[in-house]
Amino acid sequence: MEKFLNLSSLQRNLLVGSIMGDGEITKIYPNSRRKNHSYREHYGVEQENYRIWKASFFPELFYLTKKSQTMRSKSDPLFTELFPYFYTNHSKQIPIKLLKYCTSPYFLTALYLDDGSLSISKSINHRNKKIYLTPHIFLYLQNYPKEELEVLQQHILDSFQIDFKLNKRRDGHGYILRGTSTDLTYNFLNLLSPITLTCESMYYKSNWGWRLKKEEQKYLVQYPNYQIIASSSSRNKNYSDKEIDEMISLKKKGFKDQEIANTLARSYWSVVYKLRELRNVGIL
Repeated sequence: MEKFLNLSSLQRNLLVGSIMGDGEITKIYPNSRRKNHSYREHYGVEQENYRIWKASFFPELFYLTKKSQTMRSKSDPLFTELFPYFYTNHSKQIPIKLLKYCTSPYFLTALYLDDGSLSISKSINHRNKKIYLTPHIFLYLQNYPKEELEVLQQHILDSFQIDFKLNKRRDGHGYILRGTSTDLTYNFLNLLSPITLTCESMYYKSNWGWRLKKEEQKYLVQYPNYQIIASSSSRNKNYSDKEIDEMISLKKKGFKDQEIANTLARSYWSVVYKLRELRNVGIL
């Protein structure tokens, strides 16, 4: 494990998440002249900037061959070292013994940006002319057996306090990980945001504010007089006059929305929606 442990914590987390996601450690076939394994990760042209971003964390290891749309490495003892943790009988597996090194949000970032999805369900109240949008986080890891996903599920809960649930699928081994509450979605995205804000090409799945604006633009074309509201478990919890006064005061002093949320012990998105409401009625 010498080569792996010589990587920085950031690199270890990003690399393990990437191999579990879209990455692949190449095989060494009989009679091959190669002594070591290598890495490759195929991508579509629309995700090229994401791979450029990811490779920037490994300047001495990864490079892109744009013609074949692949992020790759040369043969390296690092991947020979890692191969048995990720493959058994040449089938990919979750590297259970490496998870103890994966306690940084960079691990979840790679896993999510590779194999995750920010899905949005909608509910339309035509009487009140309101459209409610509810975001959901999915990790499409159905290529791994249920018992391995259960280990990963527990690891994510223990390390990041994110409580994913197993959800049945008809393909692969039959299960994925799914967030079952809006609080989980917002907590998950907030956890990753210091990292994902530096990768603009993936905002469609990592930046809820950006994605919400896109959804608003889409629905307001079809429903021009409707109000778009993002679901939140605390959305319907009324703010006291004292909280509103403090919120206005903090905002005028230049406090960021997250700082206001922390001060009021409210969720980030609840504060965002309330501030928007105050602006709409001319209070702020």
